[in-house]
Amino acid sequence: MAAHIIKYADIGINDLALVGGKNASLGEMYNNLTSKGVLVPNGFATTSAAFWEFLQENKIQTPLEDVLTKLDRAQYSNLQTIGKQARDIILAGELSSSFVSKITKAYNELCAGKLCATAVRSSATAEDLPNASFAGQHDTFLNVNGEKQLIEAIKKCFASLFTNRAIKYREDKGFLHLNIAISVGVQLMVRSDKGCSGVGFTIEPESGFENVIVLSGVWGLGENIVQGTVNPDEFYVFKPTLNQNKNPIIQKKLGDKKLTMIYSDAPGDLGIKNITTLELKQQQYVLSDKEIITLAKWAKIIEEHYKRPMDIEWAKDGISNELFITQARPETVHSTRNKSIYTAYKLLENGETLCQGNAIGTKIGTGVARLLKSPRDIKKLDSNTIIVTDTITPDWDPLLKQVKGIITNKGGRTSHAAIVSRELGVPAIVGCGNATQVIKDHSEISISCAQGRIGYVYQGKCKFEAEEIDFSTIQLPATEAKMILADPENAFQLSFYPNNGVGLLRMEFMITHIVKVHPMALINFNNLNDKKAKKEIAKITRTYRNKEDYFIDKLSQGIATIAAAFYPKEVILRLSDFKTNEYANLIGGVQFEPKEENPMLGFRGASRYYSPLYKEGFALECKAIKRAREEMGFTNIKVMVPFCRTLEEGEKVIAIMEKNGLNRGENGLEIYVMVEIPSNVLLAEKFAELFDGFSIGSNDLTQLTLGVDRDSELMGDLFNENNEAVKQLIERAIKSARKTNTKIGLCGQAPSDFLEFSTFLIKAGIDSISFNPDAIIKVIANMNTSEKEINLVETI
Repeated sequence: MAAHIIKYADIGINDLALVGGKNASLGEMYNNLTSKGVLVPNGFATTSAAFWEFLQENKIQTPLEDVLTKLDRAQYSNLQTIGKQARDIILAGELSSSFVSKITKAYNELCAGKLCATAVRSSATAEDLPNASFAGQHDTFLNVNGEKQLIEAIKKCFASLFTNRAIKYREDKGFLHLNIAISVGVQLMVRSDKGCSGVGFTIEPESGFENVIVLSGVWGLGENIVQGTVNPDEFYVFKPTLNQNKNPIIQKKLGDKKLTMIYSDAPGDLGIKNITTLELKQQQYVLSDKEIITLAKWAKIIEEHYKRPMDIEWAKDGISNELFITQARPETVHSTRNKSIYTAYKLLENGETLCQGNAIGTKIGTGVARLLKSPRDIKKLDSNTIIVTDTITPDWDPLLKQVKGIITNKGGRTSHAAIVSRELGVPAIVGCGNATQVIKDHSEISISCAQGRIGYVYQGKCKFEAEEIDFSTIQLPATEAKMILADPENAFQLSFYPNNGVGLLRMEFMITHIVKVHPMALINFNNLNDKKAKKEIAKITRTYRNKEDYFIDKLSQGIATIAAAFYPKEVILRLSDFKTNEYANLIGGVQFEPKEENPMLGFRGASRYYSPLYKEGFALECKAIKRAREEMGFTNIKVMVPFCRTLEEGEKVIAIMEKNGLNRGENGLEIYVMVEIPSNVLLAEKFAELFDGFSIGSNDLTQLTLGVDRDSELMGDLFNENNEAVKQLIERAIKSARKTNTKIGLCGQAPSDFLEFSTFLIKAGIDSISFNPDAIIKVIANMNTSEKEINLVETI
């Protein structure tokens, strides 16, 4: 007789047909990874044989077949009715006395003869296969106490084979309904109701970038993440430095976590309820750095064991303070995608911005908004629908494949809405907060997930283009092709483009959009004159004891994210190059910035770093870079000094950098200088004695060569990087660099616009050319053409 109960100690991954994907994975980890430090709660599983016997003994199979033949397979208009009828048939059945006896015996052994709480999980025999994984198809029951509750929960798990979403999913996948069995896993309960819980991916879930582990967490039970009820904390951990005694945490994002799900004493199917999270806990991360690293190491061990990217669930017991892995399944979206084929979406126009949230995927979609309160509003949908709702739960799944897009008020990147939209390839923006308030029902809208991790909802149907690119067909030229970047949000996706690294990373964007506060306002917070700014800064930095730490933390994470995306390729980070009027626009900045008639030629670049007006702020920049390079281990970061007018300035900047812990040559640190002032070109050989490399800033060099304000609309016709005087200076700079054996590159627009400019640079002997990401494919083609032409001429 086939076994009805199997202990986790006797289960492995090859037992999928017997205990389903979920239980097979838990047993596999329990037996193989516990010795490596990965903690998995003990348990047992009912088998598929027990399920088939249950159907046979209760003569259920024929009634189920009869019900399912009535399913409307064209419109699925009666899906809810058919699903309920199928579940009711199973719930009316009885477990045999011998089966109940075996369950009771296994439960008592698991609990050592005492009453204990268990988690009861459904595990379908076709679940979590590489080509068949769909979050939340079948039901899980938590805090199940005693034999009576356990028997009831097992039967409900059997019935969950016919949830509406599971029926629709099997129809879409072509699975025969009655070829699938349910195994039920019974695990010792982790008391995360008194602790925290969450999910993790061993690749970045939006882009498929493989060098990071992404963890999300909330206080209490993890159902709030699945339902998207709260915005969770998020942690990004860099795999290559995880075991190198470095700090591998490259990003930490504090979620609001306004609700905490706990067990309820009131009767109910799940026995759980939400309570308001204490304000103090909302402002705390759910995991310490040590715990983040522990979970990341476990995730990496799991990935290496399975030899593929994984989607995991974790929980922390609030009583014992122990961490556990409660589930692990193969990641199915990016692991099966050809990463060399990429569709680049570009927004050509946009209407009024209605709201914004977490962008899921990289697509753009247009359609008609339908404000829905529940999946029962199915009649309102058509293939042009963009669903707008408060949150998405598994009950919505049958509807989602029919729509153009999904917008929710609540939810993070690991919510059910996010997971399902990725699998279906449907663009989604989750966690908007006010989507159902600002979007009108039946209005035409556009959703853009192509602008980084922030997704935008626009009024009207916006024009956009989609271009499929096969990166495998693109050959990099001999001259290095690098990117100009500023936004960490796009870095992981852009890393897949053919490139030789980042030739210019602009620090200003990160200060403006991530830090937002003037560094001197943080240093002199107690003496701020602007009460409104002081109040705003206090709110932004509320989780930091030291306000200077806020600047260092946020800036170092932004820098580290881009360095991680392109690691081990070099990333050349330009120190801040705001003008005084731009610095003044930062929160609290007006008090610390002089007013200038011509900021473009004023107090900017190198002159700021040693000045009493800013050197304390520059020290924070240096500390952020030092943290990214030394604590996090991103020695691929090189530092570049902008707008360095004289050799004396260069010496002063290098000295102030050394004072702040950035010593040229130490730990491989190279310091470059921008060549953007005629004095840099004329004295290039002497600048080469101070610096390790040059980067020609063609915009400023053109401005200062031709005497044309590059921001002036009136003088725009005269601003021309192709001007002979500008090109002579560029050629002279390259010649000097060649003579002193100094690396030299160029960052500017001209190579993107003019094929002949690329040819000119390559012929002159430039080492690298850097471009904005939207132009790099075109410019690589230009560079390849230029190199062929030059080689042909030289051959002749």
